[in-house]
Amino acid sequence: MPEITKQHWYLYPMIFMFTVTTASVTVLLFYNWMLAVVGYVTLIVIGVVFFYARSNFQQELSQYITTLSHRVNRAGEEAVTNLPVGIVLYDQNFEIQWANPYIRDLLGEDYLGKSLSIISSDLPIYIEDKKTEHRLKLGDLEHYVYERPDERLLYFFDMTETIETKERYREEQTVIGFIYLDNYDDVTQTLDDEVTSSLRNKVVTMLNKWANEHDILLRSIDDDRFMAVFNHRALQEVEMNRFQIVDDIREESSKDRVAITLSIGIGTGEKTLRDLGSLAQSSLDLALGRGGDQVAIKEKSGQVRFYGGKTNAVEKRTRVRARVISHALRDFVRESNQVIVMGHKTPDMDAIGASIGVLKVAEVNNKDAYIVLDPDQVSPDVQKLMDEVEHHEHLWSRFISPTEALEQLTKQTLLVVVDTHKPSLVIEPKLLDRVHRVVVLDHHRRGEEFIDNAALVYMEPYASSASELVTELLEYQPNKVKMESLEATAMLAGMMVDTKHFSIRTGSRTFDAASYLKANGADTTAVQLLLKEDLDNYIERSRIIGRATVYGSGMAIARGEEGRTYHPVLIAQAADTLLTMNDVKASFVISKRDDGRVSVSARSLGDINVQVIMEKLGGGGHLSNAAAQFDDLTIEQVEEQLKEAMDQSMGGQST
Repeated sequence: MPEITKQHWYLYPMIFMFTVTTASVTVLLFYNWMLAVVGYVTLIVIGVVFFYARSNFQQELSQYITTLSHRVNRAGEEAVTNLPVGIVLYDQNFEIQWANPYIRDLLGEDYLGKSLSIISSDLPIYIEDKKTEHRLKLGDLEHYVYERPDERLLYFFDMTETIETKERYREEQTVIGFIYLDNYDDVTQTLDDEVTSSLRNKVVTMLNKWANEHDILLRSIDDDRFMAVFNHRALQEVEMNRFQIVDDIREESSKDRVAITLSIGIGTGEKTLRDLGSLAQSSLDLALGRGGDQVAIKEKSGQVRFYGGKTNAVEKRTRVRARVISHALRDFVRESNQVIVMGHKTPDMDAIGASIGVLKVAEVNNKDAYIVLDPDQVSPDVQKLMDEVEHHEHLWSRFISPTEALEQLTKQTLLVVVDTHKPSLVIEPKLLDRVHRVVVLDHHRRGEEFIDNAALVYMEPYASSASELVTELLEYQPNKVKMESLEATAMLAGMMVDTKHFSIRTGSRTFDAASYLKANGADTTAVQLLLKEDLDNYIERSRIIGRATVYGSGMAIARGEEGRTYHPVLIAQAADTLLTMNDVKASFVISKRDDGRVSVSARSLGDINVQVIMEKLGGGGHLSNAAAQFDDLTIEQVEEQLKEAMDQSMGGQST
């Protein structure tokens, strides 16, 4: 190596820097090596610790799961053996393969290999019906049974306490009733004050005794009105004896030759007293609309039950209401630009006669009026009248079809419905939806189905016919009425058809109305010609009557021939004729109509309420004149249902 001399002094700094740099690099390399060694050692230690911790955790977890599984298994065994839940396994033949101790204790006998019917005879039936939930009473206990079909497994849960609590809650629910003495004012207006007071005291005493027997709070609202507050348990009690108080008061008061009839409206099922009161008032209106002397019970669901109704509606002695309704109808007519009159489907002579009467009301108030008539729904007897109307140019121009009626509606149109109050029975239901103001004039007992939001309702079950009601309204019109002979004759024919020539449902006001029509040109000879019967119809009716049999006490049932259809008028005429036979209190004719439906036409002399029997079958009508129709039943099936309804006619009828 060459020697460094003083001449190379500049090399000394470089050598120093090199030496320092070399030493620094050496130190850094050593430090990094030490760090690497420490890092490796640390990783090894951490790995050892993690492995050890993991091993301990897995060991403890396995021990915990083993302990928990054992506890769960013990809990499951405890539930299966000791909880009040029954468990049954059965095979494909519905035979018991295994049951837990709860079921074993319940059966108390050898059960393995036995049919499920030893638990309950209904159980195999329920399973075959593929219902997964059932309610069974086993001994004194109520059970809900839940089925798992795939496992053929049954669970039995004791719900006795829950069911008892629900039943207790239902029994203690509040019920409100309104009691009304139907004819109190009419009966007492001619009596002395002393007699009136004695009569009322007798009625109040009987009501208070009845209320005390059934734990009912009874308070007088007016001379002829009472309010009753009680619970559902008390309601069940008075329903069991079918509200005997109604018959008792009528019979007891009749001993003084002044029979008082009672109507009761009851509301149940609502939570608030306000809603219960509304239901009770609605029920009372319904009972009174059906003629009184009966009980109507309405639930929140809208279902209505009726009791009583054994007497015909009593004719009112005053015509004040007729005059008030007549003036109200006049006001409605004057506020309208036109009047449309509509009756029920396949209108009879009464519906046509009443419609012509309303037509005259509109004419005397200078308003155009039209009668809706479907040409395809005209019965043979009505067709005779329409043939006469065709020769009367002005009257014929007043009849329009349902389509024409819909086309000429305006916002100011007034719709008057006569001889029915049920939306399902009117000729054109669409008219009810499109007209803002509707007037209902009917003489039938009010049913649950009713035209909603009617501006004016005039329903008088005591009246013989809708024609009688409209005739009275005509009498009280301020302007003098001028009637054509054909118009008066048509209205009189309607009255005679519904009263069977003034032999049934006829009061003094019926003859007053007939007298008014006679004075205005009604021709009784022409009525007889309109009501003449066709010989073929007479023979056909005789054949139906010849097939009649007597069921029960004085109830005749006749059936039309299989495979044949009959006109509704012929069916009704057969029922009327049967009623004229000895020992027949009520008549029922079942046959298939021309429209394919099976119909029942019912008539009675008043001893048997055929209305409630027909309501049980989905129909309705009067106490002595009612009917029902069926779409998907045979004559035999209808007869079976009719006999069941007849057997239950002495109890409450549900609609």
